[in-house]
Amino acid sequence: MEKHVTLVGILNIVYGAFGVVGAGCLFFMTFFVDYLFGYLLRTGELRPYEFPLELLDILPFLFVIIAVLLLLVSLPGIIGGIGLLKRKEWARIVVLIVGFLSLIRIPLGTILGVYTIWVLMHDDAIRLFRSQATPQQGPAA
Repeated sequence: MEKHVTLVGILNIVYGAFGVVGAGCLFFMTFFVDYLFGYLLRTGELRPYEFPLELLDILPFLFVIIAVLLLLVSLPGIIGGIGLLKRKEWARIVVLIVGFLSLIRIPLGTILGVYTIWVLMHDDAIRLFRSQATPQQGPAA
């Protein structure tokens, strides 16, 4: 079961990293839409279709909101995955919550969520984390 817990930790870190990269791309898109695309539309150099210029004021704001939300969803998975690799009891709870929440992100989130829940709710995994949480008592001096 230790290999499964390690794999769940690594997969949560990787899946969270994809979210962070996606958020970075959205931040980049904010500047791209606002400066380059907006400049070309306002100057009239790019007018293939009738494009509502009011939308240019809203898009960067929406991209930033979505990027921040994506970061808020991805960071607990990364932090919890690192904690799982260190066998911390709090990380098991965090990753379980992240696993339940990722069930709605079809298809990869669902697969990762089911695997995470299966591994971390297993009795062997619970014993693994409980044994790491309670230090071994040495002989009394």
